[in-house]
Amino acid sequence: MTHLTPSDVTHAQVAGSSQVALSLQSKETGGLLPADQSGGQVTLRSKTNPPKPWAHLLAGGVGGMTSATLTSPLDVLKTRLQSDFYQAQIAAFRNSRGIPPPAQLGYLRSGLLHFTETFQILFSIHRVEGWRALFKGLGPNLTGVVPARAINFYTYGNGKRIISDKFNHGQEAPWVHICAAINAGIITGTATNPIWLIKTRLQLDKSRAAEAGTASVRRYKNSLDCLRQTFRAEGFRGLYRGLTASYLGVTESTLQWFLYEQGKIFLGRREAQLVASGRDPTLWDRTVGWGGKVGAAGGAKFFAAIVTYPHEVVRTRMRQAPLRDGRLKYTGLLQCFSTIWKEEGMAALYGGLTPHMLRVVPSAAIMFGMYEFVLRLCGTNS
Repeated sequence: MTHLTPSDVTHAQVAGSSQVALSLQSKETGGLLPADQSGGQVTLRSKTNPPKPWAHLLAGGVGGMTSATLTSPLDVLKTRLQSDFYQAQIAAFRNSRGIPPPAQLGYLRSGLLHFTETFQILFSIHRVEGWRALFKGLGPNLTGVVPARAINFYTYGNGKRIISDKFNHGQEAPWVHICAAINAGIITGTATNPIWLIKTRLQLDKSRAAEAGTASVRRYKNSLDCLRQTFRAEGFRGLYRGLTASYLGVTESTLQWFLYEQGKIFLGRREAQLVASGRDPTLWDRTVGWGGKVGAAGGAKFFAAIVTYPHEVVRTRMRQAPLRDGRLKYTGLLQCFSTIWKEEGMAALYGGLTPHMLRVVPSAAIMFGMYEFVLRLCGTNS
């Protein structure tokens, strides 16, 4: 494959199936845009600089840490709304106010009720438990997020490069993105499941009203105590409860990566066409050049989360601590789906959707934005 510099070429006419690799100077960012011309179409390639595998590890960790810290209150709220304990509290509150169940309400009223209850619970956390409760579980969350995002971005970024080099002549393609995302999701889920289990149980371990009054009862003192109790009561396998639901969640991360890559390809083609046209970039061009990837990340996460959300609820339920008698309410993936459907209806599979979407969309935009920024600082591309 022939490689040309910006001074060597300003325009390429390609006929048939021939391919020419171009390196074009970006008027928006000042960087070099490597592109493949095939059949007259421009496809951005991410090989401007020599690959630095460790850069993906660092960038993913920094991005995950930043987004997790800024969106922690909504993560706590989402987890509580997904649990059956809080669903029971919400049902009792509705009964006391004479509000019919969601199944008897229209879609608009049901959605408005869910949205209202979401913010009522968010404000009550601060009022009843103090502002620190909004960051409950942040320690194990960061302990999980930083390695999880680092592992995910590392395995995806380098997996994409290896798969394309070994099996597709160095060219990226949608199937390459999908394979790399599946591989990254499985590895990340397996490696970090115990951390997410502890985080979930700590977030659900809120102050409960005692039968005789309002005394608070805490089941776990801290992350280490939660780990000890879980291992003592459920064994090593207990640390991997919800793993099957995590594997099911690979569909979400795969869809998100696929959509994000398609967004980047669109932006790359747009920028390459701008360079080839020779015109000066407008304010809109500069805005798209700098903010396009952030928007692509948020949009990809929004769509992927909406489509695959029920697995989030099932995963949270399966990670809940056993009942007081030691019995497990949810014993498997299908049994968990079936139990929620029979006892609470389909709406329960979307419990916590509002705070989840309020959290994950800006979280994804922050995380991928930081990821791309750190990669640029390290002199490499995604």
